[in-house]
Amino acid sequence: MSLNPFTLKPMPMNKCFGNWNKLYPKAYDKNEADPYTKVRIILMNGTEFEAQWFLHNFARHCNNNDIRRELALTRRIEQQQQKKISMLKPIDESTLETTISYEQLAVDLTAIMAQYDPDPYVKAALDFALLEDFDHLYRYSDLLEMEEGIRGERLVGSYTEIMPGRPTISEHRYPFDDVRRFAPIGSSDMLTNLHTMIITAAEQQTMNYYMNIGQTHKSELGRRLYSEIAMIEEQHVTQYESLIDPNSTWMEMALCHEYAECYLYYSMMEDETDSHVRDIWEEHFNMEIAHLHAAANMLKKYERKDWQQVIPVGEFPMLLSFNKNIENNKKHVRDVLKNTVKNTSVLEEYAEVCSVPENYEFFKYNDTVNGSSGSVASHNVIEQYITEAGEDYRFQETQHPVKELRCRTCDNTDVGRNCD
Repeated sequence: MSLNPFTLKPMPMNKCFGNWNKLYPKAYDKNEADPYTKVRIILMNGTEFEAQWFLHNFARHCNNNDIRRELALTRRIEQQQQKKISMLKPIDESTLETTISYEQLAVDLTAIMAQYDPDPYVKAALDFALLEDFDHLYRYSDLLEMEEGIRGERLVGSYTEIMPGRPTISEHRYPFDDVRRFAPIGSSDMLTNLHTMIITAAEQQTMNYYMNIGQTHKSELGRRLYSEIAMIEEQHVTQYESLIDPNSTWMEMALCHEYAECYLYYSMMEDETDSHVRDIWEEHFNMEIAHLHAAANMLKKYERKDWQQVIPVGEFPMLLSFNKNIENNKKHVRDVLKNTVKNTSVLEEYAEVCSVPENYEFFKYNDTVNGSSGSVASHNVIEQYITEAGEDYRFQETQHPVKELRCRTCDNTDVGRNCD
């Protein structure tokens, strides 16, 4: 049954505050928790980071202290929500173990959105970055097994395959080539608007995570890998944020942010298998209803607009579900690999690397950043693993769909970067 959050009665904003004990929930057991519970926690942690980050930027571009006080009230609650969610991660879960969940989220969230988004251009953007996050999962998984003796397939619960995607060495593009055309809110499907906001928040969170924890890793090779992949995450944030309509006012975007949070918490409630975590999603959903109504009231008061002028249909579109898309995701990733792994980007479009002129900026930039493949961490991780184990670490249910990426004893550095 469809749900319209604008029709629900909001709780008083001051009832949303919690004390320190409430903000420190029982963490999940890393050996027992469902992989998708971990994925949902990372997604909602990133969503809350995006909420407070946006509200801080709104306040920095606003000269009305009455508005800034309202933003501060909402932002303080969003901060408490973020603290509670982040503390669900257990103390004994290593940074690399958490990283595997980050990349599983990136792969499966992107695959779900790509399968259902009604906008072909947004779908193409999702599919393009999907193959890159898929490769990151493979690189980090080999590092994890090599350094900690933990097999990634156990962490992803066999929901997600682990094998090469578009090689990370091939992903380094000139900055101009990560900027996309935006999807106008007024003429776009609501599901597309939600997807562009959600995926931007998720990738922003991943970029921030790698930027801040990479230097704490215990090995030089791991530090270098985090540094390299963090740069690709910056490219992904550039791509996804450019899909969002920049013509909306701050008030309109505040309303859209709160609507997206309501949508996500409700989706997570419906999808969650852990009753303890589900209770948190429900609690936060009720808080977000209050935030949404506050944003609608500010839009009405300061811009004299009804919420329907920004979000014409309040009912949620199809909810986001990880559990219902496991097999579909695996097939989708394989199909996209088979058909587009050799693609790169040319300004706002995508093209097979062999069709790109030899003097194009992509090749110059890629060569400048990478130098020789022997200095590239994403390549060295796999080469070192092969040297020690005889072949790379993978979890694949059938043969790799791309012939050039089937070899287990050498790491391909040409796919998506050089012509065959």
